[in-house]
Formats: sequence, C-alpha cells, structure tokens
Amino acid sequence: MRLTPLDVARAAWGEPMPDWIEALALACTKTSQAKVAIRLDRTGGMISQLLNNKYPAGTANIEERVRGVFLEGQVLCPSLGPLPVNECQDWRIKAKDFQVGNPMRIRMFRACSRCPRFLEALE
Repeated sequence: MRLTPLDVARAAWGEPMPDWIEALALACTKTSQAKVAIRLDRTGGMISQLLNNKYPAGTANIEERVRGVFLEGQVLCPSLGPLPVNECQDWRIKAKDFQVGNPMRIRMFRACSRCPRFLEALE
C-alpha cells in the first residue's frame, strides 16, 4: 500500500499537525508535490522536507506562502487592499530594491517601506 502525502505528514508531524502542513499535504495528495512546489514557487525537495518534518530552516516564510495559496490567508495591504499573504510576501521581497521604470514597483516600494509587515520582516 502506497502512502499518500497526508499519511507521510501525519506520521512525521504527529498530532496535532499544523493546519498549514495539513493543507500542504492535502494539496500534494490532490495533484503532486511537483505541482504544489510550482504553485508555491519553491522546490519539490523543500516540499518533501516539510511533509517529512525534516526542513532544516525556519518555516515562517513557507507557512505564509502556504496560507496564501491554499488557505486563502489575506492581509489588508495599505496600497492594494485585501491581498493574499503570499502576494504580500512577493511584494515585500521586491520592495527591498528600488527600481525605476515600473510604476507599480515604485508604488509598492513606497507602500511596503511604510508597512508594519515589511518593517517586521526586516528585523
């Protein structure tokens, strides 16, 4: 009998399993780890390590991405309004470098640099 990603996560994480790990495992069960990795803009190896509870680094950033993509987690962006948390994360990363030529990048650079979520991530 072949184990599903959900079975693997349950065995590795025990009870209670974090809700975002369960959502990640369910998404992998419905499609594949490779497709989930693409949706999260991460590697399949990272997804495997997370499911097996062997990811060696902090999980706050990937948890935020999973919540945005699979759990409909949103934040209220001061510039764009309601926004999935993974998109907020993407804008925060882009806002670290000021780039001219793209009005949206300039707008988000200004908005993110004043946002508590951006400032919190810098600490």
